[in-house]
Amino acid sequence: MISHRLSAVGFLVVAFLATSSGSGARAEMQDMPVAKLQWLDKATARTATFEAPVGETIQHGPLYIRAQACRKAPPIEQPESAVFLQIWEVNRKTDEPEWVFSGWMFASSPALSPMDHPIYDVWVLDCDAGEGADSQTESAPSPENQNADEQSAGAPEDHQE
Repeated sequence: MISHRLSAVGFLVVAFLATSSGSGARAEMQDMPVAKLQWLDKATARTATFEAPVGETIQHGPLYIRAQACRKAPPIEQPESAVFLQIWEVNRKTDEPEWVFSGWMFASSPALSPMDHPIYDVWVLDCDAGEGADSQTESAPSPENQNADEQSAGAPEDHQE
């Protein structure tokens, strides 16, 4: 009876050590300077892959996109890229900027935090070092640097979901 208890306890200790030693400490995700994104116009079925440098606002179609952070798992971990995106468009009727999306998007799970727009989809492909990469879109002026006349195309007031 005692030997059964000892063997059961021994089994639990071995099982615990096996599972805890296998997981180990997870490495921190690395900050990267460029987010690689994909864009879909649902009306025309046109897609484009483009890059968004972290901290810069770019315009792609009627959308203004700013990647605030881009993080990538180290090569020894399971592949994952996460980007904190802020996306807005200017309302054609009121000339007021309106938020379309503000939050984290994950390359491995695009449906986890999708952008909800009737015409356009944007999703994360990867985070990149940005060396030798050329963007397919023109950089838009940063909303903070625009004068009052151009402010209507700037970002809406800070908002995070």
